[in-house]
Amino acid sequence: MNSRGIRSQMKDSVPVVGLGAQGDYGVHDTLRSGFSSVKNDIVLAHPLELAEKNFELNQDKMNFSSLRNIQGLHAPLKLQMEYRAARQIQRLPFLQSSNLALDTLRGTDENIGFEDILNDPTQSETMGEPHMMVEFKLGFL
Repeated sequence: MNSRGIRSQMKDSVPVVGLGAQGDYGVHDTLRSGFSSVKNDIVLAHPLELAEKNFELNQDKMNFSSLRNIQGLHAPLKLQMEYRAARQIQRLPFLQSSNLALDTLRGTDENIGFEDILNDPTQSETMGEPHMMVEFKLGFL
């Protein structure tokens, strides 16, 4: 069969999302990335779900644009650099990080929200082998 015939067959085929080679043997790596759900990738549960997912990003964009209009270009750039530096401060991969520096920069350190009460790290179901998690983060696996 020539290459033209293969290309025409591939053009007519429908790609399947989420079934690509993700692990060493072409199987979804459940240990590292958790269970996969096709429904969550396809359909949103509610029209406001997308707005809620991007609320913090949209709020930051609005704050940066108003800060740029008031103080100039340097202020949002400096604040974004500080956010990026605060996001890089983390504990070991198998320990939960409180991100206190980032919360202080955002001004959310004094607010008690839904995630503060129901996002207790001691009740987390994601526990893995500490040595494997550190090696994976460093790129040894």
